[in-house]
Amino acid sequence: MGMLLSVRGIRKSFGAVAALRHADLDMAEGEVVALLGDNGAGKSTFVRLLSGAGRPDGGTFRFGGNPVDLAKYSVRKARDMGIETVHQDRCLCEGQSLWRNMFVGRHVRTRWGFIDIAAEREATRVMLGEWLGLGGAGLDPDADVRVLSGGERQALAIGRAMYFGARLVILDEPTTALSLKEVNRVLEFIQALRDKGRSVLLVSHHVHQAYDVADRFLFMDKGRTVGEVRREGTSPADLTERLLSLAERRGA
Repeated sequence: MGMLLSVRGIRKSFGAVAALRHADLDMAEGEVVALLGDNGAGKSTFVRLLSGAGRPDGGTFRFGGNPVDLAKYSVRKARDMGIETVHQDRCLCEGQSLWRNMFVGRHVRTRWGFIDIAAEREATRVMLGEWLGLGGAGLDPDADVRVLSGGERQALAIGRAMYFGARLVILDEPTTALSLKEVNRVLEFIQALRDKGRSVLLVSHHVHQAYDVADRFLFMDKGRTVGEVRREGTSPADLTERLLSLAERRGA
């Protein structure tokens, strides 16, 4: 597997508060990395910077072997490069149809510049049925997002990332408030992304869920990446013990 992403020394402060002190991350193509850490560890800030929703104060960023100009980095630039982020409960508009959510900001156009509604509906139908296996659920491209369950919403957001050819998909707490069945479905989507050669950065508080799909685990604490372990030779209990050890040191 070739190296897809290499981040070194990323920093970010908000006034006098250092939210991110020093974050490093390497990701290979087709690799799933779980980002683990307690609340306040810096995970959310790190994800915002990687997604282009914020700009770091310092550090270096390479993607696909090419340096990224952080002064010009943005969500649009990240998407153009092949980085898609699925934020927890914030990536879909409930009052809009499934096909409009699929293509918001990136519409298919006719030769005359109009939105090609028929093409977008058909692409959404294919994505729901063939990619995500949701055709049997009776979902129609014209249905509103509000009719979807939590797991189906995550499926739509992940499917959108796949449709637009993401090379790296960042999932921010994708299983929060989902039923066990829906959690398993989301984990299946993550495995499907890896099988297609896509990389996934999974941000999660759920060690056992992360363990089921991740190849490697990266720990964050107090705005720093503080170590990593590979799945081979470790267990969920080992990961939990590592997190507890970080919490104890933080409280000392």
